[in-house]
Amino acid sequence: MSKKKDELKHSDEEELMETPEKEQSEATAEEQPEVNKEGAKEEAKEPSELEKALASAEDYRRKWYSVSAEYDNFRKRNQAAVSQAYADGKAEAILKLLPVADNFGYAYESASDEKTKAGIDKIIKNFNTIVASLGVEEIAINEGDAFDESVAEAIMNVPCGEGEQPNTINKVLKKGYRRDGKVIRFAQVVVTI
Repeated sequence: MSKKKDELKHSDEEELMETPEKEQSEATAEEQPEVNKEGAKEEAKEPSELEKALASAEDYRRKWYSVSAEYDNFRKRNQAAVSQAYADGKAEAILKLLPVADNFGYAYESASDEKTKAGIDKIIKNFNTIVASLGVEEIAINEGDAFDESVAEAIMNVPCGEGEQPNTINKVLKKGYRRDGKVIRFAQVVVTI
């Protein structure tokens, strides 16, 4: 009986000894100690302070690139928004000045003496020079031209007179203007039907 106990005890000890070996074989290569040329086992080394510092520097460099790119994108978006706001403000100011040009045109047509007409004409030319320097040009529309809804709006329709074609401009009430190829104010016209 003591022989059986010794055998059981011996088999239990073998099982206990096998368990750590099984666990060790299941461990990853990183967890296993390295073997140098002499065959002596070395413990896995923790990263040195230099390696930690290099890893930290690499992390900071990636973060810096990210923040730098975000800032550059923000700066470009902000610059575009400011530029657009400036252009919109300029266009709005020009639109508010155009009725003044219309009134000078009406004054020129209703002036009776030549000196008054000459003075008003100088003002109109000066105004046109200023708005031209801002990139604004008058849309050339004359009586008898075909009506083009992309640059003019029909305020009124009149029947065709003798020798007139339908859908032509009978009279220009207000001049139209465009800036950078975009219509900022449509011409207001009377169209024949």
